[in-house]
Amino acid sequence: MAPRILLLDGPNLNLLGTREPRLYGSDTLADVVARATAVGAELGVEVEARQSNHEGVLIDAIHAARGVFDGIVINPGGLAHTSIVLRDALAGVQLPVGEVHVTNIHAREEFRHHSYVSAVAAFVIAGAGGQGYELAVRRLAVILTGS
Repeated sequence: MAPRILLLDGPNLNLLGTREPRLYGSDTLADVVARATAVGAELGVEVEARQSNHEGVLIDAIHAARGVFDGIVINPGGLAHTSIVLRDALAGVQLPVGEVHVTNIHAREEFRHHSYVSAVAAFVIAGAGGQGYELAVRRLAVILTGS
């Protein structure tokens, strides 16, 4: 059975492609999900994507991932900087986690420099634009398959 990755996107990421394109680029969320899913298929990994603007919905999806998915790639959006409960949910399910940010959060406003999610992530990709999702699927596939 192919490894399964849950690709989660947090608040405001549904606005990719139209929200501040100078910062976030012109790729829509559908664009980045399609490319990440294609990379997964190329590697023999199934990718299933979900997005929510609601913290509790994301936490429920993380909890439901246990026993269904083998790993999680998450772009927590602004929740990275504020949500201890999101971090705790990711830690609690004991699945490998890759964290993605479209922009380089370390080169932006100071409040964006810290991510609670990073402490429980196997890796962090920040500043690679929409391509960061593809890179994250590739890296998590290596972690899951050992190759």
